[in-house]
Amino acid sequence: MTPAEEHRSIAGTFTDRVRGVAAGGWDAPAPCEGWVARDVVGHLVEWFTGFLQAGTGIELPKGPKVSEDPVEAWQVHTDAVQAVLDDPGCGDRVLSNPHIGELPLDAAISQFYTADVFLHTWDLARATGQDERLDPHRCAVMLAGMLPMDEVLRGSGHYGPRVEVPDGADAQTQLLAFIGRNPL
Repeated sequence: MTPAEEHRSIAGTFTDRVRGVAAGGWDAPAPCEGWVARDVVGHLVEWFTGFLQAGTGIELPKGPKVSEDPVEAWQVHTDAVQAVLDDPGCGDRVLSNPHIGELPLDAAISQFYTADVFLHTWDLARATGQDERLDPHRCAVMLAGMLPMDEVLRGSGHYGPRVEVPDGADAQTQLLAFIGRNPL
């Protein structure tokens, strides 16, 4: 799957969860400490917009504020990211960041942003009582890639302490526990 196809699929599932938030659900507590459901969307829209602009000069179109209309804010944002990935020259562009160096733009989006959308799909679903199932194969692949970087990831401050889960837990449960969520 190309980074554009991957984003289309993963962001599509997240979009379904965004559209599935019931009235009043945007203020429901999220699994990320101190966040509500709206903050999950706000995080994805805000951090990536700055990351992309700083690393490439690409400025994404702005939608409404997440605080005012999280559904439309997400839709404008995800459509803009997809347009970047669908651009035939995307793979030839480079994202430069002092922490990660230089990467092909499509690979950087996949590795950092699309992966984050995938993980936060569970957060939004859990906060709003929707389907929490994630792709088990992707969960296993992500977990295998993250395990060797445990110390670095924990040191980044972006992940909470690992949560203990029963032996033999499925890949989704293990991945969520690894990043500090309580999936049980």
